[in-house]
Amino acid sequence: MWMQMIQQPMSGGPEMGCGYSPIVYPGRLRSLAMPPQGLPLSRMAPLGMLLGLLIASCFTFCLSHQNPEFALTNTEKSSTKETERKETTAEEELDPEVLEVFHPTHEWEPLRPGQAVPAGSHVRLNLQTGAREVKLQDEDKFRNNLKGSKKGKRLNINTNTYTSQDLKSALAKFKEGVETETSKEDKARQAEVKRLFRPIEELKKDFEELNVVIESDMQIMVRLINKFNSSSSSLEEKIAALFDLEYYVHQMDNAQDLFSFGGLQVVINGLNSTEPLVKEYAAFVLGAAFSSNPKVQVEAIEGGALQKLLVILATEQPLTAKKKVLFALCSLLRHFPYAQQQFLKLGGLQVLRSLVQEKGTEVLAVRVVTLLYDLVTEKMFAEEEAKLTREMSPEKLQQYRQVHLLPGLREQGWCEITAHLLALPEHDAREKVLQTLGALLATCRDRFRQDPQLSRMLASLQAEYQALATLELQDGEDEGYFRELLGSINSLLKELR
Repeated sequence: MWMQMIQQPMSGGPEMGCGYSPIVYPGRLRSLAMPPQGLPLSRMAPLGMLLGLLIASCFTFCLSHQNPEFALTNTEKSSTKETERKETTAEEELDPEVLEVFHPTHEWEPLRPGQAVPAGSHVRLNLQTGAREVKLQDEDKFRNNLKGSKKGKRLNINTNTYTSQDLKSALAKFKEGVETETSKEDKARQAEVKRLFRPIEELKKDFEELNVVIESDMQIMVRLINKFNSSSSSLEEKIAALFDLEYYVHQMDNAQDLFSFGGLQVVINGLNSTEPLVKEYAAFVLGAAFSSNPKVQVEAIEGGALQKLLVILATEQPLTAKKKVLFALCSLLRHFPYAQQQFLKLGGLQVLRSLVQEKGTEVLAVRVVTLLYDLVTEKMFAEEEAKLTREMSPEKLQQYRQVHLLPGLREQGWCEITAHLLALPEHDAREKVLQTLGALLATCRDRFRQDPQLSRMLASLQAEYQALATLELQDGEDEGYFRELLGSINSLLKELR
């Protein structure tokens, strides 16, 4: 009997299996199936089993090599290939070479990562959400530039995507445009400056033709000092030179330049002049140069300016001259503890006391009281600052501690002198006197209590300023000037009870 074996296809079709198996032809099968003659049946059974196993192995091998997803394939390799396929797809979607163009509107809309915006769009960062937002510019010029731009000069926003090379090219052209516009603006500005102003070289030439020389501040001060110091200059010329010099020495650097070439000592020596006007204007220049200028203050002390100023105040001089001299003295003593020490050693408090007690010197008396108040409070603030911050140098603090101003004021009778100055009629003068009385309270408390004139004056001023403060209150001024003066008087009276 003829035998034939045909392998049926797998359920998945030819692509899922090995296809159809080869046909085993009858003649060859017969030769394998039929035992040879003379062979015992006991030996034919193992040969049949061996043949069956061989056919099954060939069938399995064929299936495993034809279908990679067959049950006998490696599952790890299959999952790895699938993951790689997904990653490749994701990378293709996020390819930076192909960007999606976002078409903005006139309202703020969020911008997703990977999206590009057309040129001229308005982009901002929303600080609340952390997202970037974009919209069209409101100006017509941006819309016109976008719509009417020529090909190759701006991005083509009619397409949905463009490459990074397009972005780089557009950015380069944008920078070139900005540089061109900036260059044009700079050239236009320079042209405008040249049109309005002339070079300094041309001005110098013109001035030289007119016999006019452009001088620096230093050159001007040297010229003024030479004019003042010249024996051939008249009194009017000397006064004019000092008047002009005062304008320049207000600047700190100019004041330091003044003593660098010796001009400061020339002005100090002018205090010895026999002409009151020369003394007055020399003191005027010195007061401006001393003000908040430590280097010039030190040079002035070494040049003997303090002694000369005190001599003028102690001798008979015009009131206008003494005003300028007192101004120079105040500028020299403020914030300069060494000068304050020398002032006390030279009898400066006695000189000021005699000046205040002269008739017709009420204006000077107010200035003297103001100076004393400034010196007392300056030392107090310096000691408090040293305790709190420790920023003041130990040397300067030691100099302040060597200024025994308050004991000197008590010994020289300034407690009574200051109290009697409350009789001055000006409110501003009374305010300064009240401030000084408050600063001297710790040193002069017993003297103030024993002074009946002070008690009567304070009571009278209390009633006067009470009425004035009431009028201020009626006018709607809750914290008026007279109310402050009334508060100072009330505080002083409370301390003296």
